[in-house]
Amino acid sequence: MGGKTDVWQGTLALMVLKTLQLMGPQHGYGLARRIEQTSGDLLELNYGTLYPALLKLEQEGYIRSRWGVSDNNRKAKFYELTKAGEKQVRKAAAEWEQTTEILSRFLAPNAEA
Repeated sequence: MGGKTDVWQGTLALMVLKTLQLMGPQHGYGLARRIEQTSGDLLELNYGTLYPALLKLEQEGYIRSRWGVSDNNRKAKFYELTKAGEKQVRKAAAEWEQTTEILSRFLAPNAEA
């Protein structure tokens, strides 16, 4: 199966929220790199997907942005979790845990028979 894969539909928001929860404020490039690193470099994050997702999360009130200076002294937009985002990351994580538990029953049907 080698090579990198795209981020799965419906998981990017959770990955962004969880990364911000664990690491604090991050700029877009830093978020993308961290998500790819956390996946063991198995995922390839498309920037055309990341920035619209960040905008949507901001419009939903789960994150907020502010301009700042990156480590390499460039102007960058930093994103951070809001209180609503903290609540959403817990809710979304619980939903994905339940979904993966259900799927595992189909992938290993004899394990819990």
